[in-house]
Amino acid sequence: MARTQRPRRPNRIQTNLLAKSERRLIDYLCPRIPLRVTPDCLTALSFCGLLLSFVSYAAAKFDPAWLFIASLGLVIYWFGDSLDGSLARYRKIERPRYGYFIDHSVDALCNLAVMSGLGLTSYVSMPVALLALIGYYLLGIHVFLSAYVTDEFRLTFLFAGPTELRLLLIVLNTIIFLVGHWVLPIQDASISVYDVPVGFAAITLMALFVLMTAAKARELR
Repeated sequence: MARTQRPRRPNRIQTNLLAKSERRLIDYLCPRIPLRVTPDCLTALSFCGLLLSFVSYAAAKFDPAWLFIASLGLVIYWFGDSLDGSLARYRKIERPRYGYFIDHSVDALCNLAVMSGLGLTSYVSMPVALLALIGYYLLGIHVFLSAYVTDEFRLTFLFAGPTELRLLLIVLNTIIFLVGHWVLPIQDASISVYDVPVGFAAITLMALFVLMTAAKARELR
């Protein structure tokens, strides 16, 4: 009878600026989470956090104070997303295939929720927000492909990872609330000043995808 092969666990490469501090916090929280709270509960919590952000971004079009609730949703998302896998490993109840599939599927939906929500505000245009989402998805595809062919799951690019990106969104939300609408006149048209950093992030993510893919192809060849 053939033995069932255990799924490979890619080596996580996480060298972002907050990685060590985040790991200490997660290691502190895991033993203190009640037993009735399962990793699946935390995954569901992360999804609820992003739904809260999506609704709050949509409402911010009418009252910018909702941006603070959107930031709260991002914190809830971080809590659930960062602790679900760590809690499973701490309790030694990992389900590698299930966890990998569910966690990253929920992440994809959450990223769609937050960026489309940002595009629903009157501060960042939907095309620019979706362009940033496409760049993030492209880089994610590179990470998943690299994990398959090299057993390396890279979570950090340019010293930043998902946690830093969420913090940058929270900073952007705060700046938008404090400054309000701010447009840049360009000939006969105008764009929101907040489209500039989001658009720059989109271009950076796409450039990283092209450069990292080319580098990985050369390495594999």
